[in-house]
Amino acid sequence: MPLRTEEVLASCRRVNAAELTLWVERHWVRPQHESGGLAFSDADMARLELICDLRQDLALDDEAMPVVLSLLDSVYGLRRRLRVLAEAIGQLPPEARDLLREELRKLEEE
Repeated sequence: MPLRTEEVLASCRRVNAAELTLWVERHWVRPQHESGGLAFSDADMARLELICDLRQDLALDDEAMPVVLSLLDSVYGLRRRLRVLAEAIGQLPPEARDLLREELRKLEEE
């Protein structure tokens, strides 16, 4: 169930209202816009925690943040695609998996 801004601020005490507003404006966090305000998903909450970690624990500045978030988004996207690919490969007949495994081995040796 999505959280409203007040609930987010109560739950994630490392961010204040001004920072949260700024991060939403900068699209670092992308909550849904619903009547009555913003609705933050579990993924949004995880991203807020990540941003807090990057800013506070690693002292990442505002200029570097979009670059790092973009790179992390790319990594997570690639992980999702690899997971789907692995599932698809797992559904192939054993002969096809063996053939694929052999082709991959050849490519890695090049």
